[in-house]
Amino acid sequence: MDAKYYTYRVIWSQEDEEFVGLCAEFPSLSWLDEDQQSAFAGIVELVKDCIEDLVAQDEPIPTPLSKKQYSGKFMVRIPPEQHRQLAIQAAEQGISLNRLASSKLVSGG
Repeated sequence: MDAKYYTYRVIWSQEDEEFVGLCAEFPSLSWLDEDQQSAFAGIVELVKDCIEDLVAQDEPIPTPLSKKQYSGKFMVRIPPEQHRQLAIQAAEQGISLNRLASSKLVSGG
């Protein structure tokens, strides 16, 4: 697996006063650097090294999120009263409960 297919981000850490490179598929790894681009390059190289170690140890390698197939469906459990309230909102708006929930997830509210 090529390290370039994984999901990376670089954030500023006020606590460390440095940029932190992170990889979603390898949540235990991070790379600190004063330079944003160097933090990115560092985490990519660290993931590459980790993949090489996993291959050498015949351990499973995480599948990159970019290579996974998604159905567009997932189940969420909520309290019955909240379910009722959402069903009422959907009915009042003349839309399906699924459409209401989807719009709330996208808009954050």
